[in-house]
Amino acid sequence: MVLSLLVYLCCGAVAGILAGLLGVGGGIVIVPMLLVIFPTQGVPEALCQHLALGTSLASIVITSISSARAHNKRGAVHWDIVKHITPGILAGTFLGSLVASHMPVLFLKIFFICFLIVVALKMISRYQPKASREMPGFLGTSGVGSVIGLISSFVGIGGGTLSVPFMTFCNVPMHEAVGTSAAIGFPIALAGTIGYIIGGMNIPDMPQGTLGFIHIPALIGLAAASFCTAPIGAKLSHALPTAKLKVCFAFFLLIVAGRMLIGLLP
Repeated sequence: MVLSLLVYLCCGAVAGILAGLLGVGGGIVIVPMLLVIFPTQGVPEALCQHLALGTSLASIVITSISSARAHNKRGAVHWDIVKHITPGILAGTFLGSLVASHMPVLFLKIFFICFLIVVALKMISRYQPKASREMPGFLGTSGVGSVIGLISSFVGIGGGTLSVPFMTFCNVPMHEAVGTSAAIGFPIALAGTIGYIIGGMNIPDMPQGTLGFIHIPALIGLAAASFCTAPIGAKLSHALPTAKLKVCFAFFLLIVAGRMLIGLLP
């Protein structure tokens, strides 16, 4: 039990730093790690993917608060954008998590692998959408938020990999986009957590210490560590060459995606 908690703490510490530093959403790291850890804890294989997604989103509730506070102190959060995008985020993530709760494991794994590859290739190419327009109005921003929330619920992330490119496309400076995405991560994580709790009720063979598709011991370790390290990542994002770090991280994502893909082979 103690060893498991230490593993969850280490996982949360890494996820918190990455969430604040790269704005990629700690779930990109948390979900693969939990998929490795859960089987060693006796979690049935058929439940690992759903538990990893739900627990990842639940931990981001804490991470996003800590990270957003750190970015807000530096004036890097556009609260008007957060206000406009939140209704769509809540609807898209909640509905998406309910649907994902009943999706086949194979589909969710393939979706996650494809998502990792797309994110990694974007980081390696350093492609940035040309900032050629301003933020849309309330309906447009909320509509984009619903799509971001839907995809985020399927991969267990705080949405930074989607919301940051959207905001930079709309002429929001990179550091402010990263800071704002940290704040947007809270409604994504909250709605997704509620959805995965409801969707995971009355599931047979659920291991002890779970609430729906939320693994409570893992959540405690992840949240405790990520809450402490997210501000460190936010501070580092204003001091380190994040572009170069993202390329290195991208190759790591490709390795993770490759290993997950091999695991699907007969």
